[in-house]
Amino acid sequence: MNSATDTRVAAAGISRPSAPKIRADQWIMNAISYVWVTFVALLCILPFLLILSGSFTSERAILMEGFKLIPAEVSLEAYRFVFKFPEQILRAYGVTVSLTVLGTALSLFVIAMCSYVLQRPDFKWRNGFSFFFYFTTLFSGGLVPLYILVVNYLKLKDTYWVLLLLPLVNVFYILVMKSFMRSIPAAITESAKIDGAGDFTIFMRLILPLAKPALATIGLFVALGYWNDWFNSLLFISDQRLYELQYYLYKVLGNVEGLKIVAEKSGRPVPDMPGEGLKMALTIVVTGPIIFLYPFIQRYFVKGLTIGAVKG
Repeated sequence: MNSATDTRVAAAGISRPSAPKIRADQWIMNAISYVWVTFVALLCILPFLLILSGSFTSERAILMEGFKLIPAEVSLEAYRFVFKFPEQILRAYGVTVSLTVLGTALSLFVIAMCSYVLQRPDFKWRNGFSFFFYFTTLFSGGLVPLYILVVNYLKLKDTYWVLLLLPLVNVFYILVMKSFMRSIPAAITESAKIDGAGDFTIFMRLILPLAKPALATIGLFVALGYWNDWFNSLLFISDQRLYELQYYLYKVLGNVEGLKIVAEKSGRPVPDMPGEGLKMALTIVVTGPIIFLYPFIQRYFVKGLTIGAVKG
């Protein structure tokens, strides 16, 4: 079929458009771009590889030769120490994973619903509510009033709810989502209303599917916030069963450093515990699972950020 078409085209005296040629300056620019991106990628990957290698290096080799990309002396000592009490670390993992999943879902729902209402032109109080939201980004009550409110009035100390509710809403994410939803044509909402759909139906079946890029982008940041949270555990949690992963590992590292300092000051032999290798192993244990989120939302990430930023 292609040869017959070529024959007819040639007989008619019509020349096929040739493929565009890349000019020399474009080729040089592409080469420079690829080299620069590769260099930046290596700068981002090498520290992680160094941490991974350090977590599998013995403490003696680290103290004598420092950190290397290839372990001088392979050892699982740091990981054995981290998982010495597996039931505790698995419980901390369970608390953190459940908070990340449940908290991210609830946070996205609340942020999206609030943003949708604030960008609706037919909501007459939207400017007033927007001001109150924005005002909280400039001024806050402080840590002491927050602690008194949570402990004395809300009675949330040593509860799962305090870890779930405190990071639930971020005003900056509301503003970004609000800017993104402005890019959704108003005709979609109007046509749905003509068909008899209510506001909540429009929000669930039309607005949320169209807001997937922004939801994925903000969802990543919210999930990272829940995953890396340790400060709320420090303030409001004394029950070890509710320790988040970050705070539990922080306690483990602090206990190891404390034992070494006490042993040195008392003149007793320093206990044989991993120090630098333990830090590297804890970093891998903490950051490893959350890295798997990126491939699933990568295609939405740039689009969600750029639209939310440009429409501002």
